[in-house]
Amino acid sequence: MRGTRLELRSHALKQNARRAAQLAGAASVFAMVKANGYGHGLGFVASSLVGEVSGFGVALLDEALQLRAEGILQPVMLLEGCFDAEELREAAASHCELVLHSEWQIRLLESTVLPAPVNVWLKLDTGMHRLGLPLSHLAHYVQRIRACQQVFISGVAGHFACADNQSDELSVLQLQRLTTAAMEYGVPFSAANSAALFRYPDSLGARVRPGIMLYGSSPFADRNAQGLGLAVTQRLSARIIAINDVPSGDSVGYGCTWTASKDSRIAVVSIGYGDGYPRHAPSGTPVAVANADSVWRRSLLVGRVSMDMITIDVTELPQTAVGDEVELWGDHVSVDEVARHCGTISYELFCRMTSRPERCYL
Repeated sequence: MRGTRLELRSHALKQNARRAAQLAGAASVFAMVKANGYGHGLGFVASSLVGEVSGFGVALLDEALQLRAEGILQPVMLLEGCFDAEELREAAASHCELVLHSEWQIRLLESTVLPAPVNVWLKLDTGMHRLGLPLSHLAHYVQRIRACQQVFISGVAGHFACADNQSDELSVLQLQRLTTAAMEYGVPFSAANSAALFRYPDSLGARVRPGIMLYGSSPFADRNAQGLGLAVTQRLSARIIAINDVPSGDSVGYGCTWTASKDSRIAVVSIGYGDGYPRHAPSGTPVAVANADSVWRRSLLVGRVSMDMITIDVTELPQTAVGDEVELWGDHVSVDEVARHCGTISYELFCRMTSRPERCYL
């Protein structure tokens, strides 16, 4: 077998959910499982977290219906709400909670006969200027929603733009705006994402919505996941399928982007962007190699990532042989470290994994 493998760990998901619950205090924990459970598998993540969290958050109705098909009975929060009357009726029938972020969604509620009661959260634009009802019109919107049949306001919700940044100014302002609205209308609020759980205890409210921390990745650029008490949930590995001696001055891979500065030993590894490894990973991106002695040693990517292969420098690892395992991220190389080298975030690396790597669910 090619040996390209994606290991997914239920016990680590549970551990991270318990960490979120520890930080959340009395607030309920809704696990964000959108985008196929951040690339881990929607059903796998949700079934792992049943009993650990109070509910789940998804972006799309299709994701919510998949959870119901998987036998998940806990509350499901539709973060983008519904897009037409048919979706709205199906969401109500499936007992989903809706997030209302735009006036047109209120009009949709007003014009649709619902088959069952539905709870809604009013998403407020507190300063991110992406989705959210304007605070200046909130009184009018609340009046209209309360007039709708079988529609009940559960609370107001916001989303932090910069909770992961060192600067607190905007986050404090956003939280102040949200809590003021919650008090004015006598409803709970929900604001805290992963970063806010660690940084802003005043943001816990009635419901927290952790995402990336559940998947063992730090929401901060300057704090590692292990230091935050998070466990690795995903491990990506492959095998060495060839080793070449490359003379000093010769180049490796497409575009000749890396040239050997000395006589080098270059290993070819059975993974590429067709598997989900980032094509834009530069030379110098870390990997780890396990030789026959099962000791893990670091190596570096050299040359351009191909569709099915990468090349790594094993000149300083003379015992390396064809068949040795290479970890792209996981226990010995953190996904956050790889993301920094690639100029991206762990969220993208998780979500871009294709179906080619063999899944191993633990």
